[in-house]
Amino acid sequence: MATRAGEDETWTIREIAEEFEVTHRTVRHYEELGLITPERRGTTRIYHRRDRTRLGLILRGKRLGFPLEEIRTIIDLYDAPRGRRSQLEYVLAQIDERRADLEQRRRDLDDALTELGRFEDRCREDLSTIAR
Repeated sequence: MATRAGEDETWTIREIAEEFEVTHRTVRHYEELGLITPERRGTTRIYHRRDRTRLGLILRGKRLGFPLEEIRTIIDLYDAPRGRRSQLEYVLAQIDERRADLEQRRRDLDDALTELGRFEDRCREDLSTIAR
């Protein structure tokens, strides 16, 4: 079903799902949320370059830990009058927030690992003092 002629490229749900290593259900879910809007020909979904690009951005945003509503805002800003500039400004603000959150989580994990190590040392010391 796919055509490959520059801007006129199209993909089927099977092709797009395989390319991005997601299920058909995942692709349909993003469609139901309005994040992607494939052309419909009867019951067949036809995905264009815009849908493919948006799906890639959605999945990248998910990998980075952004909630779907934030991803929607970021993607929709691309179509806004200021276009790319407003999108980039918004994304940079979101990246700063996400980075701060992840850095705090890393500090929390480091603290937990340190505490766990101390507890393990005490347990081993106590074990060594118990008569065998």
